[in-house]
Amino acid sequence: MANKKKTTIKDIANVLNISAAAVSKALHDNSRISEKTKIAVRQVAKNLNYQPNHLASALRSGKSKLVGVIVPRTNSNFFSSVIHNIEEVLDEEGYNIIITQSNESFAKECKNIDTLLYTQVDGIIASMANETIDLEYFEKVKSAGIPLITFDRGENDLNVDYIGIDDYNSSHLIVNHLVEQGCKRIAHIGGYKRTRIYNNRIRGYVDALKKHNLPLEEDLLIECNLTLEDGREKMLELLALKNRPDAVYAAGDFAALGALQVLNEHKINMPNEIALVGFGNEPFTAMVTPTITSVNQHSYKIGRIAAETFLEYSKKNKIQQSLNKIILEAELVIRDSSKRK
Repeated sequence: MANKKKTTIKDIANVLNISAAAVSKALHDNSRISEKTKIAVRQVAKNLNYQPNHLASALRSGKSKLVGVIVPRTNSNFFSSVIHNIEEVLDEEGYNIIITQSNESFAKECKNIDTLLYTQVDGIIASMANETIDLEYFEKVKSAGIPLITFDRGENDLNVDYIGIDDYNSSHLIVNHLVEQGCKRIAHIGGYKRTRIYNNRIRGYVDALKKHNLPLEEDLLIECNLTLEDGREKMLELLALKNRPDAVYAAGDFAALGALQVLNEHKINMPNEIALVGFGNEPFTAMVTPTITSVNQHSYKIGRIAAETFLEYSKKNKIQQSLNKIILEAELVIRDSSKRK
């Protein structure tokens, strides 16, 4: 079966017996075209199922009105909320977003960047994959003269704008809270140190233990991908220790959920035997039993600030980025899993 020919501006012009240039101006709401002609052009375009060629338009105008968004995963409330707020701000300025996810894969992230550059996006807003160490592909974005804004996970070496929370101080908030509840052996199920935010959370945890004169034990500091399965596996390892922890701080809510499942299966009382704290304030943290104490990462603010930062660059003729870090204070939302009576 032959492919159906795509409708062009010339097809619309032929139906109305006007020039292709007039059709183009009408579709772009040019003030020199009468309202009557604009209405007629839009109606014919609709009847012929006309789809504008954004790539060709971008090549002509130098602007695609598209912004690429790269996230590690979309099944996280934090990332989906950030995306929602980016889209809401950019939509008001006539921009559309293209959402890609890396699934924590460096290779997939590189493919996403190539695709977005090929699509001629006007900017990229990104949170890096756990596997990302080599920044060459992000440098490629900068070399192309395209604004690059990073959030949650971003590297200072890139020298671009970054928006996130104070990860180091978040760990202090958590450890301080657990110490106030009488906890003395606090384990940390963390992300990998190679990722800046998890390195900062680990540093905060270590320094907070020192501040409270609590021992730092190698068995109580664990690195992983922070999936639900990781949370289950690492919690089982902690329970197998001769001297169990009396509190667990997981640097991600999915890992905290896995830990909670194991503790419930082993009929361990939370928080009196083992207190539990997560990170991210996912909606399920307020729905499970017991409810999970977690850190609110202010996804609403992060998304809006990231979009507004891009718009500032879009107004400039020449892009010259410099490191502009916006760090938001974290908020600890205390729930049943850590609050001892």
